[in-house]
Amino acid sequence: MSHEDHTVPPSDPALRIKAIETLMVERGVIDPGAVAEIVDIFQNKLGPRIGAKVVARAWADQDFKRRLLANGTEALKELDVSGLQGEAMIVLENTPQVHNVIVCTLCSCYPWTVLGLPPTWYKSAPYRSRIVIEPRAVLAEFGLKIGDDREVRVYDSNAEIRYMVLPMRPDATEGWTEEKLVELVTRDSMIGTGIPLLPNQF
Repeated sequence: MSHEDHTVPPSDPALRIKAIETLMVERGVIDPGAVAEIVDIFQNKLGPRIGAKVVARAWADQDFKRRLLANGTEALKELDVSGLQGEAMIVLENTPQVHNVIVCTLCSCYPWTVLGLPPTWYKSAPYRSRIVIEPRAVLAEFGLKIGDDREVRVYDSNAEIRYMVLPMRPDATEGWTEEKLVELVTRDSMIGTGIPLLPNQF
């Protein structure tokens, strides 16, 4: 499955937004590159950086990690992560025995407060349907091969509950500061469709 599925037609809201954007560009109200830059900031920089800081704190501080896994909603408040709209935030820890991955099978519920805007593929029908049925095959298409000796658990987000994955800390990062650890955390590793960068990739 491609990360960008072009076979799924845009939703009505997406079409309306695109029409408004086109009109504004044609009338010189906005620069065409500005919209793409803003989306990139929210999708790949600002949003995921919040989640990356949460992960780095959990890797570096075992007490915080325990609180995060016990009650994600309350632990996030310690880092001034706000904006939750009543839904509970549950953080799932990846271990050598278990790999977690998140999805929203009904629509596109997503932990935007920590990960920013959802990627296009997260909202696509193929991902939403297939990850539940054949998670190992889908993850392999993302380049993530999970051994048969490791359990794969799929968690379905909804209006009441949002999930975030706490990926395993890469080896050879002992003594690293939180600021340095942040750079290893990828958005996909917090969804469960990827893993953090390795120290030699940083």
